[in-house]
Amino acid sequence: MTPSRRTALKVLAGGGVAAAAAAAPVALAREPKVAPPGAMGMLYDTTRCIGCKACVFACQQANDLEPERDAEGLHLAPVDLGARTKNVIKLYKDGARMSYMKAQCLHCVDPACASACMLHSLQKDPKTGVVGYDPSYCVGCRYCQMACPFGVPKFEFAKAVPKIVKCELCRHRVKAEAKQDAAGFTRYASGEGPACCEVCPREAVVYGTRDELIAEAARRIKENPGRYFEDRAYGVKEAGGTQVLYLSHLPFDKLGLPSLPDRGVPHVAYTIQEGLYKGFVAPVVLYGALAAAMWRNRRGSAPPEVQG
Repeated sequence: MTPSRRTALKVLAGGGVAAAAAAAPVALAREPKVAPPGAMGMLYDTTRCIGCKACVFACQQANDLEPERDAEGLHLAPVDLGARTKNVIKLYKDGARMSYMKAQCLHCVDPACASACMLHSLQKDPKTGVVGYDPSYCVGCRYCQMACPFGVPKFEFAKAVPKIVKCELCRHRVKAEAKQDAAGFTRYASGEGPACCEVCPREAVVYGTRDELIAEAARRIKENPGRYFEDRAYGVKEAGGTQVLYLSHLPFDKLGLPSLPDRGVPHVAYTIQEGLYKGFVAPVVLYGALAAAMWRNRRGSAPPEVQG
């Protein structure tokens, strides 16, 4: 490339970015989304988890997934989320420090996967907030995989008619109205809620409304000073908020939870897009900005310290 062309491109790119920066603050193309009043979710507490993987087996049974086992076929051995694993227990270990980590879909308040899905195979339930998947509309583009800042959706590469696989909070099992127990938690009868929560022997993962879970996290922090690395739950604000929350005795990033802004990925993308198009800036600048954001998400979503 000649110096004159290189200079021209730099000027064009610089002008586009400057225009985008000038336009973005005034472009309110999309208000930040909030969780529906009945948003359901889970709270996972690393200090209670014993790594038994009962939740992994229950999830596979409840969702008709063929278990992933070791070479001898004796033990459950999924090391990450995959085409046959919607929920997995990982192990972080660094010298004397260790922690189990439950990985599954976080059911974002403003889900990037649903926003990226061109035919709306992934949609957020307006009542429960669960991000569900309808394979009848899926074309296998896998944009949801690229958009998710947590690296959750997986593709069935080994099947002739592949689908996207992700946790859907066992929405197919919820058939009755929820009731509140003595502690004030929303509960379903056995077989009518997420299988992983039903079988956990230590209540390391509990199911309820998002508001209940936020309150429960605050209660545990208050009643156990010094137990948690941070006096807050991950997911209350990250990426615009999630319906699966975490409490941890180690830094969240060590468990594979990326550091994210308080605004959801779709909110940021639409706001930038509106600013760019109102300023008549070339779409290539938008694509560059979104590609950079997705690259950063992928870099921070799965640190090498997390082991199976």
